[in-house]
Amino acid sequence: MEISKRLLAKATKFQTPYYVIKGNLAGHTVMVTSGVHGKEIASIRAAKKLLRLLKKGELRIDKGTLILVPVVNRRAYKLRIRGVPDLNRTFPGKRKGKARHPLSAALFRLAEQEQPSWYVDLHEANGLSKINPKRLGQTLIANRKSKAIPAVKRTVKQMNRSISRKSRQFTVRLGSLPGSGRNAAHRLLKAKAVTVETCWSLPMKTRVGYQMEILHNLLAEADLLQRGAVSRVKRKR
Repeated sequence: MEISKRLLAKATKFQTPYYVIKGNLAGHTVMVTSGVHGKEIASIRAAKKLLRLLKKGELRIDKGTLILVPVVNRRAYKLRIRGVPDLNRTFPGKRKGKARHPLSAALFRLAEQEQPSWYVDLHEANGLSKINPKRLGQTLIANRKSKAIPAVKRTVKQMNRSISRKSRQFTVRLGSLPGSGRNAAHRLLKAKAVTVETCWSLPMKTRVGYQMEILHNLLAEADLLQRGAVSRVKRKR
């Protein structure tokens, strides 16, 4: 396994590091982004934890390539704000369309260059979707007719087996979000694109644990990690 650090939007005020983790064997490419919204802290901590485990060798990717962007919008993260403008409304929506922000443009260029089979975007949201279906907290979201839907359903089923409090269980949401990274990856790159949303009102440790376990499941679905090779993430229920 080889880990290299690179820079997105290099030599601009939006510059941010990303990491390419290559297995020894050929396989799928998975792109994981976090910190598109700067105040969604658990998702950022989960991405950083994943990187730390990989660097320590506690997790290994033997097959395929993982492209990990732990903090996309560093300026928003520094201020702990969502970001102005909302970066997740600025990605291209049409084949010849252009991103409406230098950072989303740089991120989408990277995705175009790498052509990931999977695109996983980590987020957080208000509310518990099991209690109020209008809320996005505790959801995995894919576009309608996405090839990711079977894997998303399996992941939600796996997660919910061990979450005893039904109010905290995950649900599947299908729909498009114009201008989002997921929407661009699905429509323009034909990737299996997934948005992960944990709920802000839950304890930080719990949210990070959920994000980590979802990542483990999706990386296993993409055949970058072996199922059962990763010890279960400890988290409060």
